[in-house]
Amino acid sequence: MRDVKPLRAGEYIAKCRQRTMLAAVVAGHSRVWPQADVIVKEGWARFYKDGKEVWSCNPLYAAANFDIERVKK
Repeated sequence: MRDVKPLRAGEYIAKCRQRTMLAAVVAGHSRVWPQADVIVKEGWARFYKDGKEVWSCNPLYAAANFDIERVKK
């Protein structure tokens, strides 16, 4: 297993590792599928679609369970 570190505060794009919506449902990630914007702040990773929060988790869970890309500004 790889060494996973929690996401640091910032903005990201999270992509589900599941290839289908059904697989995302089984994994509990259906609200994020296929991808969502993520803001990590104050110990929480909050997932957004169309500007609305759809899900949240801790930054370690987000790093371990999604393909994460930092948003460049």
